[in-house]
Amino acid sequence: MFRLISMTIAYLAVVTVNALANILPINGQTTGEISNRLPVLFTPAGYVFSIWSVIYILLAIWIAGFWIRYKKDRETPAHAISFYFILSAAANICWLLLWHYEFFIWSIVAMLAYLAALILLYIQYGNNEQKLTERLPISINLGWISVATISNISYVLTYHNWGGWGLSNDLWAVIMLTVATALALHVRFHHSDIPFAAVFVWAFIGIAVKHGFGELLVTTASLFLSGVIITGILLIKKTPVQN
Repeated sequence: MFRLISMTIAYLAVVTVNALANILPINGQTTGEISNRLPVLFTPAGYVFSIWSVIYILLAIWIAGFWIRYKKDRETPAHAISFYFILSAAANICWLLLWHYEFFIWSIVAMLAYLAALILLYIQYGNNEQKLTERLPISINLGWISVATISNISYVLTYHNWGGWGLSNDLWAVIMLTVATALALHVRFHHSDIPFAAVFVWAFIGIAVKHGFGELLVTTASLFLSGVIITGILLIKKTPVQN
């Protein structure tokens, strides 16, 4: 019971802080205003960030599932699941505060902690546990934070005028898109996880929409690699051994 209450409090805390970050806003600037301050090619169009609403709704359903099972069978969340979820919520809140107060390098540390907590939470589920009250909300959350981590690092490098070892910003964006595509297909194949891969398609199309014909190489790569991921989603049939 204590674990379930703690998870619920953590969820409410992270939703509240995310809302206040843009309603107040924290430090006089919204999350998106900071993001749009620099021309980071890996950052998608603003509408893409509406995925946060989907994530929080799915997590609410996920937590509600634990409450239903507790009421019915007195089943409580496993220690690892509750711990890693609470850790992910704490890292999310830390990231928001660091981002809004412009401690950008430290924001990468918080984002990596968030990513690590979600990975550890994700692997608590087997590949056959893909329901709304099982792995699905974590898949969507992990997919988005995987994209957000790359975007966050790109932002910080741009902020500090990183030279990119002589490579153009366009080429670095294409490299990052390619790496992200490999990650999406890896998880799709090894964990039979379509929702995780679909998040990358959502983000890549958003990148193409944002840059349009102004950054033709990035736009073309985004759309092409979206097609690659969609092909992987539709054609990969192998179901790996369950965890």
